[in-house]
Amino acid sequence: LAAADGSKLPMLNLAEASDRLREADCRPRLLHLLPSERMRADALAQTLMASKWANVLLLSGPSPQDAARAAVAQAAIKRFGLKLVATKPFKLSADPRERTLANPLLLTAASAGAYDVVWVVDSDGEFARQLPYRTALPRPVVGDAGLSALAWHASFERFGAPQVSRRFAKAANRAMTALDWSAWLGGKALAAAAIAAQADRGSKTPSGALAAFHKALAEVQVDGSKGVSLSFRPWDGQLRQPLLLSDGQGVVATAPADGILHPKNALDTLGADAPEKLCKSR
Repeated sequence: LAAADGSKLPMLNLAEASDRLREADCRPRLLHLLPSERMRADALAQTLMASKWANVLLLSGPSPQDAARAAVAQAAIKRFGLKLVATKPFKLSADPRERTLANPLLLTAASAGAYDVVWVVDSDGEFARQLPYRTALPRPVVGDAGLSALAWHASFERFGAPQVSRRFAKAANRAMTALDWSAWLGGKALAAAAIAAQADRGSKTPSGALAAFHKALAEVQVDGSKGVSLSFRPWDGQLRQPLLLSDGQGVVATAPADGILHPKNALDTLGADAPEKLCKSR
């Protein structure tokens, strides 16, 4: 944030998903390529709704980050008409007296209620990775294990995505991740904005050229190999984009889910919409 405050140039956030950077701590020249926590939660909730997995058991970790992300998940569950059956805390501990707080079978026992899916919020990932296939009832797991909402997965096979992933793998000798995709798209957005700003004949002075570039970047539309043009939301600087639902092996679905409607752009059903604006610097 200090860098954003001290710079006159637009800045791109490629790796931080925190909602506060799009809300209370937003900056007028800060643009976000990676999906926010709320966008990811909304994508999961839409997928559960489309799959008719309406009853959700929420498991949340002990850290402040887990608490904040669990609140985002609860809001998404409510927003899309799902039912929160129960919320249970888990805790990984060496204390024998707290052993039950890390036992998947006890945490997901029938006493938790009749649930269709388990949503786990675990920022560290240590508990979440051992949860799938260890629930008391045979139910899918989503969130930080099982089915997750991502900006990108190397196995996505539509809209030119295989070519993008193959070119990256050839250059980097590894699979393309969501962070790689956000950096790649950030480069595309900067290049497209520079070309558009250069075409603006009224920006002959340095200050006019910078203003033209900032305006072009804010209004740019780029192809992210996701099937639609991607652009930045004027009210929080977030890149509106489809998200990929992945089980870690492949892409199971995309969001927005089929049937989700919006008066202007269905992509704005993922994350904060214009009437919910909390960014006061834009």
